[in-house]
Amino acid sequence: MKTARILLALPGLAALAYGIVLFLDYAAPAWPDSVTTLVWIGGGPIVNDAVFAPLAGVVGLLLTRVLPRPWRAPVQIGAVLTAVLGFLAFPLLWRAYGVPPKPGLHDGNTWLGLLVTLAAVWSAVLVASVVRIVRVRHRAARKIRSRARS
Repeated sequence: MKTARILLALPGLAALAYGIVLFLDYAAPAWPDSVTTLVWIGGGPIVNDAVFAPLAGVVGLLLTRVLPRPWRAPVQIGAVLTAVLGFLAFPLLWRAYGVPPKPGLHDGNTWLGLLVTLAAVWSAVLVASVVRIVRVRHRAARKIRSRARS
């Protein structure tokens, strides 16, 4: 078990080292600009731990109290995915050029992309919830039929 953990940790540490090397290549030539990058790198986990994690916990707790059982898990997963997508889209939504301009995803309409993705997530939540409700009703009907026969 210990060997497996070490083998699983090695690629992560290698990726971390590579990320540090890339950041130092970026930061060394442009030191004043890299301070804002350090604020983003350090501020992201702090904002996540101080704002998003407690908020997600409170929302999850409220959802378990309010929603019927078949709706709970899909809605909680949808809420977590919404928070993650919002957190990832935040730099692009906060200002027009929140990331270095490179061809690709950053050229598109960020609001539209986020809304389409959230629509897909919540459509999947709706489908999963309806499937769970149908399964629960089907099981209950089968149980009633088996009791009536005996």
